[in-house]
Formats: sequence, structure tokens, C-alpha cells
Amino acid sequence: MASFSSTAVTATLKLHEHSRKYSPSSYPTEKGQSISFQKSQRFTNLDFREALSLTREGTQEVEQSFYFSLLQQCKDECSYSDTQIVHGHAMKTGAHEDVYVMSFLVEVYVKCGNMDDARKLFDNMPRRNVFAWTTLIAGYAQNSLPKHGILVFHEMLHAGSYPSAYTLAVVLNACASLYSLKLGDQFHAYIIKYHVEFDTNVGNALCSLYSKCGKLEYALKAFRRIREKNVVSWTSAVSACGDNGAAVKGLKLFLEMISENIEPNEFTLTSVLSQCSGIQSLQFGTQVRTLCVKFGYESNLHVRNSLLSLHIKNGCIGEAQRLFNGMDDVNLVTWNAMIAGHAQMMELTKDNLSSRENGSEALKFFSKLNRSGIKPDLYTFSSVLTICSRIMALEQGEQIHAQIMKAGFLSDVIVGSSLVNMYNKCGSIERATKAFLEMSTRTMILWTSMITGFSQHGMSQQALHGFEDMRLTRVKPNAVTFVGVLAACSHAGMLNQALNYFEIMQKKYRITPVMDHYEIMVDMFVRLGKLEQALNFIKKMNCVPTESIWSIFIAGCRNHGNLELGFYAAEQLLSLKPKDTETYVLLLNMYNSAGRFEDVSRVRKMMKEEKVGKLKDWSWISIKNKVYSFETTDKTHPESSVIGKSLEDLVAKAKSVGYEMLESVEILDEEEEEKTFSPTIYHSEKLAITFGLENLPSSCPVRVVKSTLLCRDSHNFIKYVSTLSGREIIVRDSKRLHKFVNGKCSCGNFCGFL
Repeated sequence: MASFSSTAVTATLKLHEHSRKYSPSSYPTEKGQSISFQKSQRFTNLDFREALSLTREGTQEVEQSFYFSLLQQCKDECSYSDTQIVHGHAMKTGAHEDVYVMSFLVEVYVKCGNMDDARKLFDNMPRRNVFAWTTLIAGYAQNSLPKHGILVFHEMLHAGSYPSAYTLAVVLNACASLYSLKLGDQFHAYIIKYHVEFDTNVGNALCSLYSKCGKLEYALKAFRRIREKNVVSWTSAVSACGDNGAAVKGLKLFLEMISENIEPNEFTLTSVLSQCSGIQSLQFGTQVRTLCVKFGYESNLHVRNSLLSLHIKNGCIGEAQRLFNGMDDVNLVTWNAMIAGHAQMMELTKDNLSSRENGSEALKFFSKLNRSGIKPDLYTFSSVLTICSRIMALEQGEQIHAQIMKAGFLSDVIVGSSLVNMYNKCGSIERATKAFLEMSTRTMILWTSMITGFSQHGMSQQALHGFEDMRLTRVKPNAVTFVGVLAACSHAGMLNQALNYFEIMQKKYRITPVMDHYEIMVDMFVRLGKLEQALNFIKKMNCVPTESIWSIFIAGCRNHGNLELGFYAAEQLLSLKPKDTETYVLLLNMYNSAGRFEDVSRVRKMMKEEKVGKLKDWSWISIKNKVYSFETTDKTHPESSVIGKSLEDLVAKAKSVGYEMLESVEILDEEEEEKTFSPTIYHSEKLAITFGLENLPSSCPVRVVKSTLLCRDSHNFIKYVSTLSGREIIVRDSKRLHKFVNGKCSCGNFCGFL
């Protein structure tokens, strides 16, 4: 493509004398030409179809206004076939010599998306005016061919035709579509030369260009230079602030707009509400909602979608639901907002059971979306797959997989990555691998998902082979990729390899270690019983050790019987004043097992001071799309007595083959006894697994999600159950995935158990 500057040397840029008056949709008459904008007498009483039928059959010459009327109808309906009929009649009657009829015809072809026909017609025009040139340039820009539009502008200059201010605005929009600041700056220089940067259309286009190129300061300067600012000008400036992370500035600009008595339109209000969502300003958003009512936009679909998102972002899911129920018309954006809203509530809620309920509600919305007849898009599928992965809803995930294949979205890398991640999180590494191999394009995220999946399933060699394959394909890993790689080394006890990868990460890929990397390295040292090395590693870290680091180290000390180092680590942990209930349970169990009851009392006192609540132990299992939840010693379940009896029988069988029950300290409410031991036989995950064994087909794996860490006793018990039942049992606790097969667990039998 020739550069704009080189073209401009050979063609003098001048402005059309009517540059400030006309857009491509308005066609002024030439001097001496008389045009009636009413239909001729012969066609006065004909409707569109009758008139179109006459054009198909006849060759009689008609007034110019007749073509304008028909072409406007074709344009409104985007009817390519009808446009061809009118075009054919114009050719027969000699109307193709009329520059305004042909210019309008070019615009209609553009609106129908037929740029080849528009260009062919344009090239065959006996003469061209500024409107024809501008229409073709705008057409390419609007049909995702901005480079072609720039080339047409070059042709226009070479032809000696004068661009209008509107033409320059259209070309600037093409530059914005290309995100070409360099090219846009060249056009801006010519705009300044001919003193039209104060023009409303040009100023609006400059504001949009600089905004899209991330130059907010320049965008606002262009806005300020506009002499006659209209609602589009203000909206462009307000949106520029929102698009460039300056929501507060955008809202201030909106207030200035209101003070200037400029009435906002739906696009202004949508942008402002979006910015309120971004900074979670429900109060300001509520005031904007009042303006929506005042100006008659409350029922506008785009505005209501923005209001919906505003309440969702602020955690007001109930109000969002009421807004949704009150909408007569919804689109895919509405459905996606409600699905994403419940997914967001999963992140915000501290109660894992509530999180599960929000996930289930999101999947219900997805089912309603399917029944509505509106087709999900890539964003929808990605969102629901993420939800399935979080709540371990494998059955729903498989159904969505089938729907994705039917919709033809399987090749999309984002959907593919979500699919692989979902199968990994649900404990089905086989399906994850199959989905991965079916992907034609493998991005860094997809490779990382697969490597992490292998690592979580204890398949260390496959994870490391995957990483080496990734490097061979020249896909650059990121920090998350190395989390999976180091975890694979840790699971396999490959200390030297882990240290080597830790060094490669920093030296070759310039990735600074974060806490996740340090946690895995410490985990690996303690797995191997190298407690002193682990402690030295912690002391040499480039950041302050977190409670998670010390918890991993304490768990290692308990496993290897080094209580002295465990007590040292406990003091370091307590100095951080941890907030996590599970951390305190770990400490209480360690002090209790060592008979250090004074320390037990000290930890309990600290818990009261820090207002640490009781550990809420919930587990749930999904069977035929229905969720069953269980709580430790839960008596409210309708089948609690039957499940309890079955669990006792299962415990007896496990004991007969070597299982020994362990006790652990339970954190109780203040009014209850100070210290007691939990009835580990009735822990929630044991109840859920027992229920699954009795209600799932014998060939089906048992998948359970648990709100807290597994305790040591449950972990041992489930290993025996997997052998006795011949079942694959998958438990995802608050920290990791445990896949039990024939008495072995994917975690390598070493984790930070309670």
C-alpha cells in the first residue's frame, strides 16, 4: 500500500465547497437541474412491490425521485435482489448517467454488504462526485475492509477530486479501525493545514481515533477543539475515558455534558452505566438510572443491559434478577450478563455451598437461553464451561461439549482451553487429552491447561513431556505454565529437575517467581523429607513467606515427625495472625497431638481475638443434574439414617483390611465446649461418597466437591474405599484435586491435611 504522504505529494488536497453541509446520504442537485422528490404522477398510488414490478417489466424513463424512493426502501430492507432490479431498470432507461442516482446505488450496495458490486458500479460511473468517493470509502470501513478504504482515498486524491470534511472524518474512522496512530497522525496534519479540526464530524472522528489508539489526552484535546459539540461529540469523549480506564474522568465529563443542557442518547447512557459498573459506583449509577427514565430510555434494551451489569458488578443479584424479569425483550448480551453475574457471585461468596448454588443457577440460565431460541456465542460457552469446572458438573460439561461441536465452535482456542480446563477440574484427564488433541491451534493457555491437568492428576512425566513439546513448537510459557511444571516435578520427587526448571524460568524466560512457585518448591522439599533445605529456601525467598508457605512446612514437619521445626514454623505462622480457619485447625491438631495443651489454649484465644469462625465442612455430589449436599453429622438429609448405616458398614469393611480411624480437633462455637474431637466417621465427604456409591451406576466414577481441606483420616479412608469398591473416586477440596484409584491418590499421599 502506498503511503499517504507519498500520495499527497502528487495530489493537492482541497476541501469541497459543501464540505460542512452534506453527508453521503444527502444528494444536492447540480445547478439548473430540477428534481422532484415526490413520485411521478404515474406511480403515486403504487406501493413498493408494485413499483418494483414495473421496473422489472418496463423501460419507460421515470423521474429521478422515483429511483431515490425505491432505493431508499431497498436500503432500509438491505435487499440485494431488489437493488439489482432497480439497477437493471436504471441501466435500461439511461439513468446510469445520473451521478446522484448511481451514487445512491453505490450506497445501497454498501449497506447490503456487497462491496464488489459497489466497487464495480463505482468504476463504471461516467463521473464521480465527492459523495460517491466518500460512500465507497465509508463502505469499506463499515464492512471490515478499512485498508481498502484508505486506498480509495488515495485514488480520490490522484483523480483530483476534493474531499469534504465528512470524507476526512470517514478516513479517520478507517484509521481507527486499523488502530493506526501513525497513519491517523498524517491525516491529522492535513486536517490542521486546512483548518477543519474544529468541524464536528472531524473532531468526533479524531476523538475516536486517539481513544482507540490509547491516547486519551489527545482524544480529549480533539474533543475540546470542536466548536459545535453535539451529543455524538460528548458521547465520544465520555466513552473514550471509559475505554481507557479513566471512568472517574468520564463521569465528570458526563456531569459537564448535563450542565451544558446536552441531552444524552442511549449510547451516552450505556457508556456511563458501564463506567459506573467498572468502578462499582452503584450510587452514581442509580442517579443515571433516573436520567434514563427522564429521557425515555429505561425500556431501551442496551440501557437495560447496562443497568443489569451495574447491579451484577455491585453484587446486587436480586435486583438484577428483578430487572431481568421485567424485560419484555432480551438479547444474548442479557443472557450472558445473567450467567456471568451468577458466576461472579461464586467468586464473591465466602460460603462454598452458596457458591455451588450460584453456579447451579447460572447453568439454569444457560438452559433457559437454549430454550429461548437465541444461540449462545463463544463468550457464553466459555463462561458456562468455567462454571462447570468450578462446581465439578461433568455431566453438564459433556452436554455443553456436544453443543459446542454442533455449533462449530470447537476450533476456537478460548472455548477449547475452557473445555480442557473443565475436564481437568472434573477429574477426567482422558477427555481433557482428547479435547486437547482435537484442537488445530494450540496457544500458550491451552498448553498450560494441559500441563497443569497432567500435574494435578499425578501424571508427572506426561506433564514434563508436554512442556518440552510446547517449547519445541516455540510457544513461550508464562508464570502459570511453570506452576504446572514445578508441581509435576514435586509430585514425582524430581528435585534436580525442579531446581533446573526454576532456574530456566528466571534466566531464560525472565519470569520473576511468585508465591505459587515458592509454595511448590517448599512442598517438594518437605515431600522428600528435606526439612532443613526447605527452611533455608524459605529464608532466602525474595518475598515475605505467607501463611500458606508456613502451613505447607508445618504439614511436612508433622508427616516426618520433626515437631521441633514444626513448633518453630508455628510461631512464625502465628506472628502473621492468619485469618484462615483451616490454618488454625492445622495448628491445633499439631499442638494437641504433642500434648501441648497450653499452646492449644493460646491458639484458641488468638482465634477469638481475630474473630475466626467455626470451620464449615460441606460436601456435595451431582447425580443426574441434581445436587445433593452434606454437612458433618448432618441429620436433616431425608436418607440420613440409611446413609449413616451404610457408612458404618463401609468403615467396618475398611477396618477389616487395615484402615485405622484417626481423630482430629474440631473448632466449635464459643458457647460450646472448649475442646472436643470431631466424629470423623461422619465427615461430609464420607457421607457424600457413600451416597454416590449407592446411587450411581457401578461403572461411574464418584465425584465430590468439599469446601475445606481433606483431613488425614478421610484421605486414608477413601484410599481403602477405592480398593474395596473398585471405583474411581475424585474429591476436590479447597486446595487441590484428589483422584483415588486402587488405593492410590494422585496427590502422592502428601498434602497439607488437617
